[in-house]
Amino acid sequence: MLTLAFIRENKDAILKGLAIRNFANAESIIDEVIEKDALRRTTQSELDNKLSESNKLSKEIGKLFQSGEVQKANLIKEKTGQLKEQTKVLTERLSNSESELNDLLYQIPNIPNPLVPKGNSEEDNETIFEEGAIPKLHEGALPHWELAKKYDIIDFELGNKITGAGFPVYKGKGAKLQRALITYFLDKNSDAGYTEIQPPLLINEASGFGTGQLPDKEGQMYHVGIDNLYLIPTAEVPITNIYRDVLLKESDFPICNTAYTPCFRREAGSYGAHVRGLNRLHQFDKVEIVRIEHPDKSYEALDGMVNHVKSILQELELPYRILRLCGGDLGFTSALTYDFEVFSTAQDRWLEISSVSNFETFQANRLKLRFKNSEGKSQLAHTLNGSSLALPRVLAGLLENYQTENGIKIPKVLQKYTGFDIIE
Repeated sequence: MLTLAFIRENKDAILKGLAIRNFANAESIIDEVIEKDALRRTTQSELDNKLSESNKLSKEIGKLFQSGEVQKANLIKEKTGQLKEQTKVLTERLSNSESELNDLLYQIPNIPNPLVPKGNSEEDNETIFEEGAIPKLHEGALPHWELAKKYDIIDFELGNKITGAGFPVYKGKGAKLQRALITYFLDKNSDAGYTEIQPPLLINEASGFGTGQLPDKEGQMYHVGIDNLYLIPTAEVPITNIYRDVLLKESDFPICNTAYTPCFRREAGSYGAHVRGLNRLHQFDKVEIVRIEHPDKSYEALDGMVNHVKSILQELELPYRILRLCGGDLGFTSALTYDFEVFSTAQDRWLEISSVSNFETFQANRLKLRFKNSEGKSQLAHTLNGSSLALPRVLAGLLENYQTENGIKIPKVLQKYTGFDIIE
């Protein structure tokens, strides 16, 4: 969430940034925020003055009663009664004003970093890096959903029976390969200095608002109505909320956490061949990295996260590319995002397997996540997160790109985790 001070002082820059995002009605919403903020500040000033006057009169009344000037004290007491009524009205007006203001602020996305290119959709994203040879498969090579059935390692129909579409069941060597990937990713992240966390899989509303999933993505989340809790869409949410309402010291930076969790997304309206098999699921496993950084260091940290994900894909020996997302494809809370995609040879298409983002102060302002700077002043921290990695499409890429006529080979880096080198 943008701070009110930033909006007041940077209207033109904000409108320019929102134009890159193609954000509709930007000027009218920003003008309304500025107008309501002015009303809020005026109301707050009036309320402070009334409270100050009331406090002064209360002290005066006490002195008058002590000196025996009861009649004079009672006259002033009548005035304090009027002040209380006026204070009550102003307090209610201030509360309504703050509520309306927050509703508007929640509608405004983050301002893109200057590196974010203009564009309307994923077709306008910039490819900034590509690495790895695309393998030449044997005749009759299969997409991963057919391989899963052939080798009996993932059962989509059984998952549909138990729960519904988008909830696969991993079996035998498929389950072991899934577990191997999770352990490998966590080990890589821990070796890079990330502290492993095992967070809850359910969050409350405050956590959803803190990282920006609510109200923006409410329709994509599974809601447990009776308890008003939400199943997490990513470990980013509970991990980042560890630091909600926390005041850090500069010496605490950088804070680096990693977590494995199942993730749950409704993905309403997702149908068709492009979401077949593991391409898009309602429940999937993911290993996440989250960083809390000093504002001066956050973009250096973002580059480090990108290089870290690159190192994993290099060890898996998968062909991949990195995209810089354009304004029209940028997530609501992000200032700058790099997407990683793996090439699926059997499907002849790129599959997104990671997003690495810097949110700058956008989440921190919602979370009230601050630190004391060198001058002793309170300042908002920067938050970042990245998939390291999301398993379904990584697994799809491994199955398809490593298939041979005799079975599916296992990348060398994973063999010590799986205990086998081929799925036959």
